[in-house]
Amino acid sequence: MSVSRPSGDAASILSHSTSRTVSARAPVFTLDTFSNKDFIVKDFIESLSDAAVPASRRSGPSSGQQAFDPKPLIRTFEHALAHLNNLSEELETRENELSGAVRRAESQHNQNVESLGRKLDQAIDRFQRLDSSLNGNVNDDGVQDAGGNVAVRIGERLEELDRQRQRAQDARFLIRCWQEVSDKGDLSTLEDMRRLGGGDGKVRCAHIARQLLKISARLDPDGTQHVNGNGRAQNGNGVKRRPVGNQARFPTREIIEKFLENLEQDLLQQFDEFYRRPNYDGMRECAIALRDFSDGASVMATYVNQHSFFIDRNQLITEEITGDAETWDRLQDPDAEPPGVEPSLQSLVDEVRIVVQEESAIIKRAFPYYDEVLIRFIQRIFQQSIQQRLEMVLDKANELSSLAFLRSLQAARSYIAALVDDLKSHGLTEHPEPVTSQIAATLDQQLEDLFVPYFVGSSYIEREKKNLEELYSSLLLKFTIYHSRRRKMPTTYFASLAQRGKELAASARDAYMDRLDSTDLPATQKAMLLRIAGLKEDQSEKKDIEVTDEDGKLSLSNAKRMLKWLAEGVGRGLELSPGNETPKDVQNLLNLLLTHMGEIYLETALDAAFDHAASQESLKTPPDLTHLPSLHTITTILHLLQQTTSTILLPLCTPNLTIRREIEKSTSTTLSTLESKLSNILNLTLAASLNWVTKCLQQQKKTDFRPKDDTDLALLATETPACQNVVQFLTRVASQSTAALGGRNLSLFLAELARGLRALVLEHLRKFSVSLTGGLVVSKDMTKYVELVRGWPTGEELEPGAMDVLVDVANLFVIGPEALRERLRGAGADVQELKAFIMKREDVGSVGVQAALSAV
Repeated sequence: MSVSRPSGDAASILSHSTSRTVSARAPVFTLDTFSNKDFIVKDFIESLSDAAVPASRRSGPSSGQQAFDPKPLIRTFEHALAHLNNLSEELETRENELSGAVRRAESQHNQNVESLGRKLDQAIDRFQRLDSSLNGNVNDDGVQDAGGNVAVRIGERLEELDRQRQRAQDARFLIRCWQEVSDKGDLSTLEDMRRLGGGDGKVRCAHIARQLLKISARLDPDGTQHVNGNGRAQNGNGVKRRPVGNQARFPTREIIEKFLENLEQDLLQQFDEFYRRPNYDGMRECAIALRDFSDGASVMATYVNQHSFFIDRNQLITEEITGDAETWDRLQDPDAEPPGVEPSLQSLVDEVRIVVQEESAIIKRAFPYYDEVLIRFIQRIFQQSIQQRLEMVLDKANELSSLAFLRSLQAARSYIAALVDDLKSHGLTEHPEPVTSQIAATLDQQLEDLFVPYFVGSSYIEREKKNLEELYSSLLLKFTIYHSRRRKMPTTYFASLAQRGKELAASARDAYMDRLDSTDLPATQKAMLLRIAGLKEDQSEKKDIEVTDEDGKLSLSNAKRMLKWLAEGVGRGLELSPGNETPKDVQNLLNLLLTHMGEIYLETALDAAFDHAASQESLKTPPDLTHLPSLHTITTILHLLQQTTSTILLPLCTPNLTIRREIEKSTSTTLSTLESKLSNILNLTLAASLNWVTKCLQQQKKTDFRPKDDTDLALLATETPACQNVVQFLTRVASQSTAALGGRNLSLFLAELARGLRALVLEHLRKFSVSLTGGLVVSKDMTKYVELVRGWPTGEELEPGAMDVLVDVANLFVIGPEALRERLRGAGADVQELKAFIMKREDVGSVGVQAALSAV
């Protein structure tokens, strides 16, 4: 697209007009315009270009557009460039000025650094010369400069002279006081010092009076005598003189002691005033002064005795021990969890924890010898407040029962021991650090002293034994009564329970009833024991207590209760009794358990079961195996007894190897006796069962194995009546033994029963002649026996295939002569036994059978 150029006149006019317009609109620039950090060259040029473009071009295209004239823009840029050159020259001038100022500043800084360096070197040099002079180092001329040592010696000499001067002044003052008291009979100088000298003056008064008392004891040994009569001279205070030679002397010791007494009372009164404000600095000054009076015993007693804790608590000492009846019932109930520490004792201990922690901070501020005061304070709290309340709580518990006393003793000691630990960790006067070793020893000693009366000798373990024996006797009372009443020969299992342990049970019962009748047994404890025994209170007066067969049975829950009571006693002993007494205590408690659970409980039941099992060996009726269920309870209790001894009690006796061996021996003896009796019962049960199997086999008819030829084949497809009786009986025995026994005992019993059955059946077959058809009957019976035993849980106790011999023997009656010959050839050492069965074949006389027998 071509643009027509305007004529010369028109161009000149346009240029002039544009020039005027641009010149009028030309922006003004300063140095700040270009030094601004937001200055961008591209934007700057665009702004200039936009200002120079005519409005008609900026508004958009039109039909009458004119050609672009660059001259206004050129003039604008020339103007801007000229102005920029001016600004550049101005910037260069300012830069030169600033560079010169920087060079001058650097030069001045270097001069300052050099000057300070010289001054530092001079200071170091002077310090080294001074240090050498003080330390007596060798100077440049090789001469020892002892200025430092001389200064030290001069200082020490001055200090010594000052001490001598002070001693001389003290001696002068002491002589002056002695002259006053010996010649005038008064201590006015000391009195003035006591009144006007403040705390330090009182401390010095006490010290000087002590020295005067020593002087009096040496120079005037008779000064303590009191002088009577009217002809003796008196001083201004009314103190009588006594003549010594031609001179009158005063009772100096009496005067000095009276002054000390007044001074002590004055200081104590002042201390009390400061204590009530409170003014800890004043208390501290008085405590320092009173340190010379019986080592501060009077001020410590004053502080402790007037403490509000003891005043308030003394009013509560006579308070009765209260509490709800349910809590006291739980405390003496051996099957209930102990309720914990008695509420009033707990409240007291909690208050002591707070009071001692708060008071220790006060004591540290008020006393320079705060450890001694805190020890006195702690001793008073433990020996008075805590001990009195503890005794009341334990007396109340002892009125309830032995168990209530023991539980209260344990709870109280545990709670007070926690108090001691808290006080130790708190630190008291050393807070937040732990207490000092002296305070810790005091706390431990106070804790031990509180409970010493309850652990003298064997008093504690005797209480534990007494409690445990009472509980065991109550629990087993009806059991022992049931056993002691059955005198006749047993005819049933429950009747046989009384056959063994009569004397032991009777003695235990009599001892228990005598204990209930004794007057020293608290009524609440008697009621609790009767409840454990399952009696009502009105039954305790009866000598003939009714019992049932259930009372003669063993109870797993009762055994667990006995073990729980023992565990509680052992745990209590671990906490209360000294560590070196633990093995002996465990031995004493274990002996009670072995006696009651082992002898009175388990052994009596085992002996009864033994007698019953023995009575079933030769009866004409199927044996009564009602004693088997009891064996399950017996073995379970026996296992619990063994586990308790081995896992809980024996490890506690490790420190004492002698007692540990004694416990192992006694426990082993008891367990071996019980296990032996249990084994004997199983053997008798096994013998009685096999005897009945023999009786069942004796009912076998001779025609069972030699049926007639016209016998119904359906009858031959079932087992013989004798076999059915044996299987039915042994199924019942296996079921009862499985319910009664478990583990290896069951496997051993059933394995022995299977072997006995096998032997009886094999012996039984030798008594009958078997026909070919009868051989099928024998095979049916033998297969039934094998299937019966195969269903028993014999485990590894019965060798695999042990019963297969019955099937093998049955086959001897049905196989032909050729197979019989092969069977005998492969029999090996058992060939003679096989021949004995073959001889019972009905066709043993046939040529084929005889040929088979003679071939081997």
